Amino acid sequence: MPFQPTFSNSELISFFKDNYGSEFNYQAIKEAATHFKVQVQSISKRIKKMPEFKQKTRGNYTLTVAQAKAQLEKQIVKEARDLIPPVSDSYVPFGNFKDVKKIIQSGIFYPTFITGLSGNGKTFSVEQACAQLKRELIRVNITIETDEDDLIGGFRLVNGATVWHNGPVIEALERGAVLLLDEIDLASNKILCLQSILEGNGVFLKKIGRFVRPKSGFNVIATANTKGKGSDDGRFIGTNVLNEAFLERFPVTFEQEYPTVSIENKILKQSGLDDDTFCKRLVDWADIIRKTFNDGGIDELISTRRLVHIVNAYKIFGSKEKAIEVCVNRFDEETKQSFMELYDKVDADVNFGDDEELSNQELLDQINS
Repeated sequence: MPFQPTFSNSELISFFKDNYGSEFNYQAIKEAATHFKVQVQSISKRIKKMPEFKQKTRGNYTLTVAQAKAQLEKQIVKEARDLIPPVSDSYVPFGNFKDVKKIIQSGIFYPTFITGLSGNGKTFSVEQACAQLKRELIRVNITIETDEDDLIGGFRLVNGATVWHNGPVIEALERGAVLLLDEIDLASNKILCLQSILEGNGVFLKKIGRFVRPKSGFNVIATANTKGKGSDDGRFIGTNVLNEAFLERFPVTFEQEYPTVSIENKILKQSGLDDDTFCKRLVDWADIIRKTFNDGGIDELISTRRLVHIVNAYKIFGSKEKAIEVCVNRFDEETKQSFMELYDKVDADVNFGDDEELSNQELLDQINS
């Protein structure tokens, strides 16, 4: 069986870069062979297969990884957007917003876990806290497939050269930004690569042999629909039971509830709908549904986000009936009909049945004509 060299490509690159800079000759290859205790031919063959090395003339080579890295960094700077979220004029603070804002404003490293039902403003509140404080925010949407390479970073191929590229976690560490791990309860055990980071100790990048320490102001905030214990009722399929040691590294957990009736009414008004009566009836309707849900009477509810969807649909279609119907179509037929029937009782000006009968009558008139 032929001998297989035990050194990696990155080790070979580091040898030439550290000892000869970006250019070297055949003598350097011989010295590399001595260093790695292999035949000269082994080094030569490896170099010819690696895109990081370019042959200028016979026996003379150029190491292109430095240039590729510079090009990648230039590209990142060019394409990078402003990481400070824009302030939203329609945002209405409620719930844990003030507490989250205080944590970010303090500059103290204090990992925070925010849990709550879908569509109740968890992520938006973090974004707006950073916006008001003019703090950079790096948001990562977690899935079951998210791994160390997605979070920490890895090697990328740029113009034929393999170059290290920081992941969002390293970017946040080095910039002193707020790292938002959105929907963290969808993660697998691969999320455990963040253990040392959640302790405030930084991280050692083993692939390139560099230790990254957190810059002042760096913090981690995670949002989830559960508390990291999975979902027994099936409402949040895909959520996982997170490692207890991982969860223990979050000092505080905020439970985000839906806003009160008065706050939610204000949210709908801020969304640009000039119809106070419709806003109030939508909020009352959602409040009844949530109370029934909490009592175990139904399995679905109307979120604040869905109320905003209805308001926007009304601004587009100009019909309350259509706005509500298209926005509750996501539910099963029985739940959809019960929600629409309930709104019929809340708002006497709306009648879903009349619209349907009128549509049928128009169809009959067309046929008869």
